[in-house]
Amino acid sequence: MLDLFGQKKNDFLPEISEEELSDQEVMSELKQLKQELREDLLILGHHYQQNDVISFADITGDSLALAKHAANTNMPYIVFCGVHFMAETADMLTRPDQQVILPDLNAGCSMADMANNEQVEKAWEVLVNASSQKIIPITYINCDAKLKAFVGRNDGAICTSSNAEDLIKWAFDQGEKLLFFPDQHLGRNTCSKLGIKLDEMIVYNPNMQNGGVTTRQIKDAKVILWHGYCSVHQGFTAEQVLAIKKDSPQTRVIVHPECSYEVFEAADDAGSTSYIIDKIEQAPAGTSFAVGTEINLVNRLNDKYADKQIKSLSPYQCLCTTMYRVRPRWLLASLRAIKIGKPINVIKVDNETRKYGLLALERMLRKSK
Repeated sequence: MLDLFGQKKNDFLPEISEEELSDQEVMSELKQLKQELREDLLILGHHYQQNDVISFADITGDSLALAKHAANTNMPYIVFCGVHFMAETADMLTRPDQQVILPDLNAGCSMADMANNEQVEKAWEVLVNASSQKIIPITYINCDAKLKAFVGRNDGAICTSSNAEDLIKWAFDQGEKLLFFPDQHLGRNTCSKLGIKLDEMIVYNPNMQNGGVTTRQIKDAKVILWHGYCSVHQGFTAEQVLAIKKDSPQTRVIVHPECSYEVFEAADDAGSTSYIIDKIEQAPAGTSFAVGTEINLVNRLNDKYADKQIKSLSPYQCLCTTMYRVRPRWLLASLRAIKIGKPINVIKVDNETRKYGLLALERMLRKSK
C-alpha cells in the first residue's frame, strides 16, 4: 500500500490510540525513549510546531537553520518535526547511512502543492521560448524535491525567507531575468525591497493557458512570479495593520514576508521567522508587538517574553494545519519504531533528484554562511 507521497507503508503502524495511552502516558514514554535513544537520535522542530512537540526538539529553528543542522549532524536518525519538503531537504543534505523520519507523512504544505514539476517544466518552456535573455530560476525551499532538482539543473538555487534577498541578488548576477516560485509574495516583497518596480514583475498562473501572460509581457518583465502563496500568511490584511495602528499606535507591527505586498508595505517591519524572533528578543521591556505569522510561534513568544506585549496581528487563529498534524503520539510511534530497529516514515529522495537538488541547496548554503 502506498501513502500519498507514493512511498510504501511500513508494517509498523504509527497510530497510538487514546485507548492504548493517555496524553500523560504518551509524554512520559516520549521522555523515556528520547533519553534511551540520545546517542543515535536528533529531533528537529520547526518554530510553527505546537509546544508539546517543541518540548522534545533538540534544536528548533526555521527552514534554513534546520537545514544546516541536518547537514552537520552525525546522528544516524533525524526525526524532523516539520512538513514533508523539510524532511526531503534534510535527506538530501545527510549521508546515505543516515535516516530522516517524518512523524506524519500527511504533514505537507499547501504552498508547496501549488507548483509541481510538470507545471514548472511547462512554464519554463513558455518563458525561454518567449525571451532570449537568460532566466535564472529561484525556488523557495517550500517545494517538492523535484523542483529543487529543476533549479539545480537550470543554473538556479534555493532560498529561504532568511536569505531570499541574497539569493535574488545572486540570480541577477547570473542572468537578466528571474523566475521565482512557488510563493509570489516572498518574491514580490523581496524584489521590491531590492528596488525592482511592481510593473517589472508579472505573475505566471499555471492554471491558465500560457500562464495567463503574453510573450510581450514576458519579454518586458524582469521578474516572473509564480501564482502561489501561504494559506496562513495570506490571511493577514492591510486593514488589520491599519486597525492596530489606529487603536494602538505604540504597537509595532512585524510580519513575515510571505504576507501580501499590501501588508508588507503597511507593517513597521518584516522578516523571516528568525528575524522576527530576534527583533522581539532585542526589543526593550514594555515594547508592544502585533505579529503577522503562525499562531503557535506568536503564543510561544508571548509566553517567553512576559516583559513585552505580543499578540497576533489577526483576531483569528492563523494556524498552520499541516504542521499541526505532527502530534506527540506520532512522534512516540517514530521513536518506538527506531528502538526496535524498524524505523517508519523514512523519507528518501531518489539519487537523480538528490544529485541536482544538492547543487541548488549547496548554492544556497554558500550564500548563507
